[in-house]
Amino acid sequence: MPLIERLQQHRPSVATRSGWLAFQLGLFLLASSLLLAVIPLFWALLEGTRHHRPRWWRDRVNLWLLAVAALMTCAAPFARSGWLAWPGLVNWLPFFWGFWGFQPYVMTPAARRRITQVLVAGTVPVVVTGLGQLLLGWSGPWEVLNRLVIWHMDPGGLPPGRLSGLFDYANVAAAWLAFSWPLLLAVAVSIGRQWWGRWSWKQPTVLLLLVSQLAALYLTDSRNAWGAAVVAVPLVLGPARWIWLLPVLLLLLLPVLLAVLPGIPELLQLPARAIVPEAIWGRLSDLAFSERPLASTRLGQWSVAVSLVADRPWLGWGAAAFSLVYPERAGVWHGHPHNLPLELAISFGLPAALMLIGLALWLLVRSLQRGMFGADPFERGWWTAFVILALLHATDLPLYSGQINVVGWILLAGLRAAAWPRP
Repeated sequence: MPLIERLQQHRPSVATRSGWLAFQLGLFLLASSLLLAVIPLFWALLEGTRHHRPRWWRDRVNLWLLAVAALMTCAAPFARSGWLAWPGLVNWLPFFWGFWGFQPYVMTPAARRRITQVLVAGTVPVVVTGLGQLLLGWSGPWEVLNRLVIWHMDPGGLPPGRLSGLFDYANVAAAWLAFSWPLLLAVAVSIGRQWWGRWSWKQPTVLLLLVSQLAALYLTDSRNAWGAAVVAVPLVLGPARWIWLLPVLLLLLLPVLLAVLPGIPELLQLPARAIVPEAIWGRLSDLAFSERPLASTRLGQWSVAVSLVADRPWLGWGAAAFSLVYPERAGVWHGHPHNLPLELAISFGLPAALMLIGLALWLLVRSLQRGMFGADPFERGWWTAFVILALLHATDLPLYSGQINVVGWILLAGLRAAAWPRP
């Protein structure tokens, strides 16, 4: 009972006791297993929907999403992908409901602080198994609950040499580690304030988590994750520290820039490359992929994607159509265009894409105006976590992992709650 009562702390008044417990449990399990997390999260969603006030139709944001859902549904009968367009709606329409039903659990700063801590704790298995995978040779399959849950952890990572851990692919693991990084930084800043000058077991624990997660981010070999790790630091620490933090970061990044950028004289570039590990400057300068045809690069995919949007701008080509149409245009297969706005425009048309992306940007700005970037590091961490996910979706689509999709909509629900605070 003491544990249950402890978990009931920081519960918003609009959230039920069982829903609050289920929400925390589901988010703690989410990184480890979507299947294990679904049941408590679904119960939390039902409870949040039943007790949410004001009602659904009184929120103009929900009416906006209803219009987006109507456009997406209208596009399905005309899809080039045929019947695949209908299952493709599952990646979107249920999460419009989740955006509404999960808001009672992220309604207050105290609740978002608790959920931040839960997500940080739930990331620990990702870090431990990922480091074990690459450093200790751990591999699956691992099975629990009579094979109901199976982790197919590839030996040496997937792709080989890149940390993937409990996830199916390194880029998905990198996305989870990247968005949770600012949340962990927020925890570290808070503990540093609370225990400044006094020793506590929390200090070495958080320091160990910081070092371990940075190592895991590095081992994903994801340039997006590396960039996210750097961007998150000044955003979470806050503008008050920028006067000294930004010059320090620039000084630390200077050798990397000298090692990577073209046109740098050898007199400067060779010493820089001697300082920076080759795994970093080689990856960032894309030496390993310099001979790839244009059609297989991001720029090639985006140029074809823009032409596809121009050909069918209103209702798009249908969900999952990119993988059918792109080979016809470019002669190379790709499952998606590695850019969320382009993916939405190709699948459902330009109006639906602009409405959905515009809503996310508006909530980011609105929550910023309402003080989410103020003195509370947890609020800055939450805001930064969503920004990181948004940036990752500019060059990839980790949302097709159920775990990333769920947590992205929960972060967005938190921005919605911060934009219009309630008790």
